[in-house]
Amino acid sequence: MAEKKKKKRNISFTIGAILVIIVVVIFLISLVYMPHDPNLMNLTHKFLKPGEDELYRLGTDHFGRDILSRLMFGARHVLLVGVVSVAIGAVIGFILGAAAGMLKGLPSQIIMRVMDGLISFPSILLAMMMITIIGRGTKGSIVAVALFMVPSFARLVYSLVLDNKELLFVKAAKSYGMTNRQILFKHLIPIILPRLITQFTASIGAAIIIETSLSFLGLGVQAPNASWGLMLADAKKNFLVYPYLAYAPGIAIAITVLGFNLLGDGLNEVLLNKKREKISFIKKRRTSK
Repeated sequence: MAEKKKKKRNISFTIGAILVIIVVVIFLISLVYMPHDPNLMNLTHKFLKPGEDELYRLGTDHFGRDILSRLMFGARHVLLVGVVSVAIGAVIGFILGAAAGMLKGLPSQIIMRVMDGLISFPSILLAMMMITIIGRGTKGSIVAVALFMVPSFARLVYSLVLDNKELLFVKAAKSYGMTNRQILFKHLIPIILPRLITQFTASIGAAIIIETSLSFLGLGVQAPNASWGLMLADAKKNFLVYPYLAYAPGIAIAITVLGFNLLGDGLNEVLLNKKREKISFIKKRRTSK
């Protein structure tokens, strides 16, 4: 029975890993090979439907550009913004959350109230505000999405630090004269790291949604460069007549976001199972003695 439960719990991890690997493989292939130039226009081949021409497997758009090539090229931007922005947000959020958790009094309150103020803004609105300040394009998208990620990581680290500061071995380390910095790096980080990895993986899906939304609104990647959000925006103009234009980018976004979300949930289950097994092993050893 226990093995069956483990298998069921690992389904999310397995499916998520498979979907993410597919997207990553497409990204890697795009670095060395693409069927056509994603920005090359050929009006004599515009609006070709999928399978209508062997040279254009997924068809062409209103400028005769190959949809498959643009989809592959768009994977670069999506993964770049998704991973880099979450990484930046995680690092800044970790520093602020750890500082607020280890410090006491006014500094801690100031940091967390600022985080509460940032998290109260709708994600798209906050990202749009940052884009108007920084400018459109990939760099602006990365900074805008990273800023949105900071409060969630800061609040998570803050709560984890507060919870684990009260553990007996942490109190013992403090009584032996260890500084807050030593306690954080030697004792607290190893405890909270698995939870941060889970949060990092799941946050990439949210980052991709924000990035594609910005591109859809014309605030992210600028034409003629390829982006999944920009491809959806272009497909909107001719959707009633040529609905296939939205299929490829829409499915790509859904698969990528679903993959990272399932991978995050699966990692959480795996790490929780390991923690439970470790606790049960310690209890068995104590009872056997």
